[in-house]
Amino acid sequence: MTGRRDTGRLRTVGDRAGRRRDRDRLRTAGLVVGLCLLSASAAAYEIAPASVTPLVRSSLGIGATSAGWLVSVMYAVAVVTSVPAGIALDRVGVTRAVVVAAVTLVVAGVWGFAAAVAGEYWWLVASRVVGGLSYVVLWNAGANLVGGAVGSEHRATAVGLFTASAPFGFVLGQFGGPQVAAVAGWPAVLPTFSAIAGVGVVVFLTAARGQRLSVASETPGREALVSVFVDRAVWTLCVLGFISFALYLFLNSWLPSYLHEELGVSLATSGLLTALFPAVGIVSRTGAGVLSDRLFDGRRRPVAVLAFVVATPGVLGIVATRQVGFVVGLVVVAGFGVQLGIGLLFSYIAEVVPDDVRTTAVSLLTAVGLTGAFVAPVAAGALIERVGYRPAFVVGGLVGLVGVALAWRAPEPSAPRRSD
Repeated sequence: MTGRRDTGRLRTVGDRAGRRRDRDRLRTAGLVVGLCLLSASAAAYEIAPASVTPLVRSSLGIGATSAGWLVSVMYAVAVVTSVPAGIALDRVGVTRAVVVAAVTLVVAGVWGFAAAVAGEYWWLVASRVVGGLSYVVLWNAGANLVGGAVGSEHRATAVGLFTASAPFGFVLGQFGGPQVAAVAGWPAVLPTFSAIAGVGVVVFLTAARGQRLSVASETPGREALVSVFVDRAVWTLCVLGFISFALYLFLNSWLPSYLHEELGVSLATSGLLTALFPAVGIVSRTGAGVLSDRLFDGRRRPVAVLAFVVATPGVLGIVATRQVGFVVGLVVVAGFGVQLGIGLLFSYIAEVVPDDVRTTAVSLLTAVGLTGAFVAPVAAGALIERVGYRPAFVVGGLVGLVGVALAWRAPEPSAPRRSD
C-alpha cells in the first residue's frame, strides 16, 4: 500500500512538473511573439511613409529631401538615443519600459495622422521623433529579453527570430502602405501600423504576468559601464554591425533606381524586386541562429564570416551582369548574406560582455549599426552622382571584404561572465 501511495505521489509531482514546464514554454513563446509584434509594428511604422512618398509630397507640398527625412529622422533619433536608452534599461524595470514605449508608439501614430491631415509637416516630423524613441527602446529591450528567455543553446536562434521581425515589418509597411492609402488616405498608414503595437503589448503582458523580467542580473556600476566602451571585442562586433547595416540600407535605397535607370525595369517592378531584399531577411536572420546553435555547436564567428563571404560577391555581381534574372538572384544572395550577419550580431555581442551590461552593449551595437544605415544611402548617392552606379557597387563590395577580414578576427564568446 505504501509503495502504491509513493508511486502515486511521484506521478503527481511529475505531472505537476510537466505542467509547469509546459506553462513556462507557453509563456516564453508568448513573450517572444509579443516582442516580435512590437518590433514589427515599429518597423512598419518607420518605413511606411517611403511606400507612399508621391502622395506625401503632393499632400504636404514638400520636396524629395523633406519627404526622405520622415524616414531618416527615426534613424537619427536611434543613433543619438540608443546608448542612453540601453544604460537606462540596465537600471530600470524593463516591463514598464516596454509598455510605455508601446503606448508611446501608438500615440505617435495617431499624432502623425492628425498632423498629416492638417498639413503640418513639422508636427509630423516631431511625431516621428517620438516614434523613433519608442522604437529604440522596444528594439534594445526586445533583443535582450528574448535572448534571456531561453537557454544559451537556443539563444542565437531566438534572437535571430526577433531580429527577423524588422524586415517583416519593412515588407508589411512597403506592401501594406499603398493598400491602406488607397482605402483611407495616406495619413492612415501611420496609426494603422503603430496600432499593431497595441496587440503586441497585450500578448507581452499576458506572457510576462507574474514574472519579474530584467535585462540585467544586477545594476551595473560605473566601471562596468565604462568597460563596455573600451572593450575591443565589443567594438569589433560594432564595426561589423556598421558594415552590415550600411550595406543593407545602401542596397535598399539604391537598387530600385539602379534597376530602373540602368536596366530599364519599370518603377513598379523594380520596387517589387527590391522588396525581395528585406523579405529574404525573414529567413536569413532566423537562420543565422539556427546555423550557429546547431551546425556550429554554438560558435558565432563561423557564421559571421559566412555572412560576409556570401554577401560580398552578391553585391559585386549585381553590376557585373545586365540580365535581370541574374540580378534578381544576386539580390537574394546579397540580402541573405547581409542579414545573416545582422541576425547573429545581437546575440553575439551580448555574449562577449558581463550579463549586467549586455543591454548597454546591444544599444551600442544598435547606435553604431544605425549610423551605418544613416550614412550609407547619402554617401552612396554622392558617389553615384559623381561616378555612376558601377563604382558605387564596387565600393560596396570592398566594404564587404573588410567585413570578411574583420569577422575572421572576431572573438568567440567565452563562458558567461559577471562584472565585479
